[in-house]
Amino acid sequence: MKKMVPMAILALSMATAVQARPMVLDGVEYLSEAKISVAQAQEIAKKAYPGVIVEQALEKKPGGSGLRYSFDVESHHITHEIAIDAKTGTVLQNVRETANDDDGGE
Repeated sequence: MKKMVPMAILALSMATAVQARPMVLDGVEYLSEAKISVAQAQEIAKKAYPGVIVEQALEKKPGGSGLRYSFDVESHHITHEIAIDAKTGTVLQNVRETANDDDGGE
């Protein structure tokens, strides 16, 4: 039992470190056009698929207002691509990525 407690603490600290790592936002040049912040979009994405955001971008793409935050969210070794409209906060896409598909089936 004594060995399990330190291992649990180590696992928890490693999980927290992964979540707390700084992340670059691709597409920062579009931030002035967004109506919702990156932090707000991240929260919406995590509600759509709870997990750890491992990749993020702000991009112009058809659908919604034409400007979206795109997040890869990982949970239990499964990654979903979540797209959030950067002007309305609407979830535009929530699809599981596969080994053959790096862009969520698009």
